[in-house]
Amino acid sequence: MTNLSVNINKVATLRNARGGNVPNVLQTALDSERFGAQGITVHPRPDERHIRYSDARELAPAVTTEFNIEGYPDEKFISLVLETKPAQVTLVPDGPDVLTSNAGWDTRAHADFLQPIIQRFKEAGIRVSLFIETDEDLIRGAAELGADRIELYTEAFAVNHASMGANAATPYAKSAELAHSLGLGVNAGHDLSLDNLADFVAMVPHLDEVSIGHALISDALYLGLENTIQAYRRQIELGWNRREH
Repeated sequence: MTNLSVNINKVATLRNARGGNVPNVLQTALDSERFGAQGITVHPRPDERHIRYSDARELAPAVTTEFNIEGYPDEKFISLVLETKPAQVTLVPDGPDVLTSNAGWDTRAHADFLQPIIQRFKEAGIRVSLFIETDEDLIRGAAELGADRIELYTEAFAVNHASMGANAATPYAKSAELAHSLGLGVNAGHDLSLDNLADFVAMVPHLDEVSIGHALISDALYLGLENTIQAYRRQIELGWNRREH
């Protein structure tokens, strides 16, 4: 079944707004695992406006599920990943001035940049995923570069879901089929929520992992973290049950 990785960036945002260590990022990660998260995701940015590089170093030996570090692969980021050796690194093409990830990689235009970075991580035993859109040629490019997985950028699905329902996932289903045929694992993330997650899981085959942060942490303000993680797990299970029927 599809795994749920909880992105805890927004917990760090709240902590940084006041200083100190409340809420505690490490404790939130450990609690999330205890409450049913099957992975923890962080996305440190150069300005450390939410997750700090020191957070990633503290989390790496403590996370007992699957630790995923995502970000733009400048030398500082590459060094962090090689030092902490997470289970997975997700490469995202966002520069330091980007508020949130808003595009996938052009694996053709950036092939010469990405290939040696992917190779470095793979030689260190770290699974490499590329954040990408539903473009057949670019998905083929990801496979040719040696990536292990892709992470489908799901903002367009979330926007279109309001009017199209589950059918908004059709291009993602086709992309997942193609990726699987090329030997790529399939992750997904960005604006997935309790409102749309079951439809996405039901429609998209070969879905290894969803990474969810903003919506999940926001829901936790109302429902509590344990209830929220369990609610997201139930939506994943609901989507899988729809597949079977």
